[in-house]
Amino acid sequence: MNKVQIVITLLVFLLFHHYQKGNKLKKAMKLKAIAASLLAGIGFIAILSSFSITPKPKVKPRIVNIVNFIRLLEPRDPAITEDVLYQTVVKQVEIMNKYKLRGTFLLQYDALMDARYQKLLKSLPADSFEIGAWWEIPQPMVEKAGLKWRGRYPWDWHANIGFSTGYTPEEREKLADVYMQDFKTIFGYYPKSVGSWFIDEHTLNYLYEKYHIVASSNCKDQYGTDGYTLWGGYWNQAYYPSKVNSYMPAQNEKNQIPVPIFRMLGSDPMRQYDTGFGTTWQGVITLEPVYPKAGGSAEWVNWFFKQLVDGEPMEFGYTQAGQENSFTWDAMAKGFEIQMPLIAKLRDEKKVKVETLVESGTWFRKHYKTTPATSVTVNEDIGTSDRKTVWFNSRFYRANLLWEKGTLRFRDIHLFNEKLPSAYLTKKVETNVCAFYTLPFVDGYLWSTADDIAGLSFKTIENGVVVPLTGGNPKISNPLPGKLRIAWPLKSGKGTLIINLDEKNLSITTTGKAGGNWFLDLNVAAKASLPFLAIGNSDISCRFQELDYRIHTPNGSFSELTGKGIFRIKPSANSLTLNFSDGY
Repeated sequence: MNKVQIVITLLVFLLFHHYQKGNKLKKAMKLKAIAASLLAGIGFIAILSSFSITPKPKVKPRIVNIVNFIRLLEPRDPAITEDVLYQTVVKQVEIMNKYKLRGTFLLQYDALMDARYQKLLKSLPADSFEIGAWWEIPQPMVEKAGLKWRGRYPWDWHANIGFSTGYTPEEREKLADVYMQDFKTIFGYYPKSVGSWFIDEHTLNYLYEKYHIVASSNCKDQYGTDGYTLWGGYWNQAYYPSKVNSYMPAQNEKNQIPVPIFRMLGSDPMRQYDTGFGTTWQGVITLEPVYPKAGGSAEWVNWFFKQLVDGEPMEFGYTQAGQENSFTWDAMAKGFEIQMPLIAKLRDEKKVKVETLVESGTWFRKHYKTTPATSVTVNEDIGTSDRKTVWFNSRFYRANLLWEKGTLRFRDIHLFNEKLPSAYLTKKVETNVCAFYTLPFVDGYLWSTADDIAGLSFKTIENGVVVPLTGGNPKISNPLPGKLRIAWPLKSGKGTLIINLDEKNLSITTTGKAGGNWFLDLNVAAKASLPFLAIGNSDISCRFQELDYRIHTPNGSFSELTGKGIFRIKPSANSLTLNFSDGY
């Protein structure tokens, strides 16, 4: 019962009491009694108002999807037969049932048409397992759509063969119709979730408008891995994609496809970004159980889930477990058997929610009209490392901060702007690779080499020399909806550096003795390809893939640097704000 309810109850009781008693009193006395009751009620309100009633903290679920996707065949290795692939799925089902874990199985078309998978998946309880679509394009699907197969094998993983980007928009619709009709014939309904390493915006919107899918998924950020680049996107969690660019969040409800895309694989928030400096492709450091130093390591897996549970997510934390059957059970068994009991334990302790992909998509659509601001926080690194990091995402930009050896730098800032359409919106890809990008402002990976690490670093001047600003352990909090606050205590008692991030802006100030003696310098490797056209006092003009954009500061200033330094950002009156929503 709240304050208002308590007061009303007391007033009703007092008024009724005085009315009954007033039958024996004169009219004037009854009026006095009623007045006394009202005064007493006011007194009660004053007393109750003096007590502080703390509202319940907002529930921020940590959601785990276990997603296993199924291929019929694996042409890259003759030892991986169709039976090996099928038995892998049997084992996945077995261990998930053992721990009573909910999950999602996504079927590639050739596996969908196989009687063994149909029988196995139909036997699963519908209240625990979801069956959906895995959007890689094999030969039977193409030929049933009346198209010519161009692949080297019945399933070809190249981007212009095995993915929807390799087909015209009209062909994509034919492929979608074939899959959906056959799925419905087999299972009696259309699938509600469709996942892929990457899926184009035309196909995604078509599947939503005609077949009413609820959720999708795409690959984590990676550079060059398996020939696929997804770089600069909404890091982890989920977002509503733009109708003209499925890799980028829409900036408003009108231009979005209302199907949340969840980021796959459980990417390592600390190490995945940096792996592969100086090469043309990145390695993989994820929750996938086949990787012995990540998802197959008990130490790493326990660390990863501790950060998920304890770190500040702003709205909700998210990760995806599971594995494609192409890796085979022998390769994934150890990691799977490490992860599944831990996930079940965290579920039983009510620290995580284990859901199907469609359940998470339904929840997301119920709670968010547009893409929310979220964060991924690592408060302590694995082993003896002192590094910490936080990723911030909104529908306008993403930013990553990294603390290392007492210093702090922005490792990454990318802007989202749906004026940048996907290269595959209306045209099919003609090469065997695909690349998806957003608009860079700081790129600590592409602008680095193994020996020369790029970043926007916090610095100061001591005895006339530019040196890194140094501090202790940050405190990361979510004081208001959509707001992330980072308090970094500076060394030598100089005060605290405060960073506030919201969906459009990033602001920085300091408290204590630090004053205005701090600034940010962008340093890059010598041959980095940069987007900067002009550096003015309050604006930096940029161009990427023929799209012009700018970063504006209403307070503070930009200035050019020489050598490896590109520009410096200085505060004004100890305050700095950067706006990342140009044109919105």
